[in-house]
Amino acid sequence: MDFGLVLASKVDEIGIVAHAENLGYSHAWITDSPMVRSEVHASLALAAQQTRTIRIGTGVAVPDLRIAPVMAQGIATIARLAPGRTFLGVGSGNSAWFAMGLRPPKVAAMAEYLRVVRGLLAGERVEFTLNGRKTLVEFLLKDYRFVDIRQKIPIYLSAFGPKVQALAGQYADGMILSMPRVARLEDAMANVRLGAERAGRPLDGFYTALFRSVVVLEPGEAANSQRIVLESGPSIMSTVHYLYEKLRKTGGEPPAFVRPIWKRFCAMLAGVPDEVLHFKMHQGHSTFLPPEEAELITEELVRANCLIGRPEELVERLRGLEREGIRQFMFQPPVEYQYRIVENFSRKVMSAM
Repeated sequence: MDFGLVLASKVDEIGIVAHAENLGYSHAWITDSPMVRSEVHASLALAAQQTRTIRIGTGVAVPDLRIAPVMAQGIATIARLAPGRTFLGVGSGNSAWFAMGLRPPKVAAMAEYLRVVRGLLAGERVEFTLNGRKTLVEFLLKDYRFVDIRQKIPIYLSAFGPKVQALAGQYADGMILSMPRVARLEDAMANVRLGAERAGRPLDGFYTALFRSVVVLEPGEAANSQRIVLESGPSIMSTVHYLYEKLRKTGGEPPAFVRPIWKRFCAMLAGVPDEVLHFKMHQGHSTFLPPEEAELITEELVRANCLIGRPEELVERLRGLEREGIRQFMFQPPVEYQYRIVENFSRKVMSAM
């Protein structure tokens, strides 16, 4: 099994990528969060020049924040600095859009975006539509190697729902899943196969990565100790934020794991004007845990959202996931504690795998 890190795009903290490489991590997924973090391609360029073996890419890039040819150009530029170890992670970017008070694009727009980007990265001339006008685009001046598409840049799609999972089979080289949002890999892969059949594509080498928070318990430690709350809370609450934004639009009841804190969380947002609600909601944005949100983190919430256990228990659960077909396990440490967390997981869990 490969092990990856989802790292906040912060141009003066790129040393964490080189450190992760030395610890044995295989992938560094750099977040794409406009108005929140550093520009993702700037961070990737610095990471490319400070590393030699770790695979680097977007985790995940957000369609429509950049038009498709610009997205292809950006990741192909990084491939010029890190040939053979650059990838493009793509997703609907719910949190990135919500943090700006906006909504993510529809599935049909995602499909068209992936078609254009995939074709360009394959060196093709592709039909592209902008503002209702169709044109043809391709990379020019190839001999000057401003970008590098000679080696394949794999595309990995963050896919939580059936329609997007089918898109992964149609256009991508792999899929990122997240628990508890996705229940079973078997069901997700059935949707992937439907998309692949639609496109007439083989799925040889299709890559599956699982994104989930992880907690390595110390002997006798409670699942909601202060350390665990501070280290896992930002990622847990990002899931709560996502659910709130989704249910505001669609209605319905929250899933069982979040119901015990749901009313308290909603009460925290009561009275906040709609035009500034996203500022309040995303003040920590998977980076730190505001004190009022820290009070919501219960043992039940941690266990529902995290892969948690003593080192030997985590090793056994990861081996089980590997047997099911998961090729990579990836997690996102908060910036403040990232060195300690990635070292602890590498030393206690990865070394035993």
